[in-house]
Amino acid sequence: MDLLKWSRRPAADVSATAPQVNVIRGLVARATTPLLPDDYLHLLNPLWSARELRGRIVAVTRETTDTATVEIETGWGFSHNYQPGQYVGIGLQIEGRWHWRSYSLTSIGATRKKRITITVKANPDGFLSTHLVDGVAPGTVIRLAAPKGDFTLPHPAPPSILFITAGSGITPVISMLRGLRSRGETPDIVHVHSAPTREDVIFLAELEELAAAGVGYTLDLQLTRTMGKVDLGRLGDRVADWQTRSTWACGPIAMLDDVERTWGAAGLDDNLHVERFAIARTDKGGEGGTVTFTRSGRSLEIDGATTLLEAGESQGVQMPFGCRMGICQSCVVQLTGGYTRDLRNGTESREGDRIQTCISTVSGECTIDL
Repeated sequence: MDLLKWSRRPAADVSATAPQVNVIRGLVARATTPLLPDDYLHLLNPLWSARELRGRIVAVTRETTDTATVEIETGWGFSHNYQPGQYVGIGLQIEGRWHWRSYSLTSIGATRKKRITITVKANPDGFLSTHLVDGVAPGTVIRLAAPKGDFTLPHPAPPSILFITAGSGITPVISMLRGLRSRGETPDIVHVHSAPTREDVIFLAELEELAAAGVGYTLDLQLTRTMGKVDLGRLGDRVADWQTRSTWACGPIAMLDDVERTWGAAGLDDNLHVERFAIARTDKGGEGGTVTFTRSGRSLEIDGATTLLEAGESQGVQMPFGCRMGICQSCVVQLTGGYTRDLRNGTESREGDRIQTCISTVSGECTIDL
């Protein structure tokens, strides 16, 4: 057992499809010390690495004017046993700096091609999303983080389901729909989806084809530019039995806040599953200040609306992350000095506390050992 631990240790932080994979990774690392094993592996295949998961962009296919599906060939050790609805971390090097974000998988697992897809909407304020949609070239090698997330369907699926989505919130749900179809499951599904116009509906042709197939899927489109937003107060007019359906919702913050209030008022919190792409910020954040990353030797001033995760990544600091929503706990680190505040509720943390960097900002000054 001690020999196995010694063998695995150099690759202990890399997710692997099977325990023996990290034994191989670790032995490669031991054999090439003090040189980096990746210096050798990269010559054989750029997707082989002893210390990280990698992928290669295969194709970028436009879905709408501002949305594209990115197909990625996965490298050594990436597990395809993920669940529809989960997300994957993507790391892309741009101008010498690595940028990381999480995106919902739009593919389904267990593919023999060893490929995954994500569908990305270019956000004017999103540097990486815009680059993935408009600027990434096929053949580009990227870094990957293992799939995670609890926004998934049980197996087998409940007999009646309600999906409420808007914009790019369709992305985790399309993988659920594809997963159900691949397993031959046909629950009674009502899908209320909002977009400004038909041209803005991601996967429109696929959704309408599924609705026309008569397999228990009803698509209820809300084109907000002409119809306004969905009035959840009158949801019963369009989905008479919504209170008895298991519900999954994904979309903008304001929509999800309304969904949670509606289900909460009806005492149906247990029937609701929500996936957020952005944290629900309040005006209770910190006043801003100086954050120092001691191990990396970086220090910078940030405002009270910038998260510590965003701050570290902007300086090239290797920051642990997962959902970026304050849910999965993957970004938890110890605060080694100073003060921070939770952007969601204003809760203050101080030296010695463990904090989530994805939802915390500096309050005056703080120090993190990264």
